Amino acid sequence: MILNKKTWKIGELAKQTGLTVRMLHYYDKIGLFSPSQTSDKGHRIYTETDIAKLQQIMSLKQLGFALKEIKEMIGNPNLNPVKVIKVQLESVKDSIRIQEQLCIRLERIYELLNSQQEVKVEQVINLIEVINMNKDKYFTQEQQEKMFKELGLEERKQYVSKWVEITEKIRVEYEKGTPSEDLDVTQLANQWNELLSKLSLRDPEMAKAAELYYKENPEVGKRLGIDKIDKQLSDYIKKAMSNI
Repeated sequence: MILNKKTWKIGELAKQTGLTVRMLHYYDKIGLFSPSQTSDKGHRIYTETDIAKLQQIMSLKQLGFALKEIKEMIGNPNLNPVKVIKVQLESVKDSIRIQEQLCIRLERIYELLNSQQEVKVEQVINLIEVINMNKDKYFTQEQQEKMFKELGLEERKQYVSKWVEITEKIRVEYEKGTPSEDLDVTQLANQWNELLSKLSLRDPEMAKAAELYYKENPEVGKRLGIDKIDKQLSDYIKKAMSNI
């Protein structure tokens, strides 16, 4: 067992943790996680202290932090490992609640299909959302319940469609070289921001979580047209909004 050893070579550590040697090499290269010792032959040797650090890194990674952020946090002498475990525990509990929600939806659809009753397309779409979005990584349980409760599927689709449409109109003005302070542009920016607020239920934290979600799941953003909002267009919209 891994706990009975005092030191590990890189291959042993990779095998027992499920990580790859390549990943451990990369973590060493970027200065995130390096072995404390080196053998006479130049082999990497990891100690129990290293293992404890690796656990913290993987916990923070599981919580959605970027490697650069984790490196800064791990380097902080005030980092409390107990708090890291506590936050991860809460994240796991949220994940369990999402799985329970998924189970309830699956059971309902199963019952309908098994009794040869009609399954509404909205039920299937909502099920796919729960499966594919991996929401527990980005949204709290309270935020997820709020999304399903306060914004229906059709309403959400309409908002997204209109938001994408306005985004394209703003892009046309940007590519034409229209000043951001132009009245038409500021009005479009105002509509754009209002729809975005409705989609995030006027919750700043939910907006941040959604931004991270689309950033880490570009295929979803591409489907919605969000991938077309580059930094230049984003800055243009922000300048237009500053004139509102």
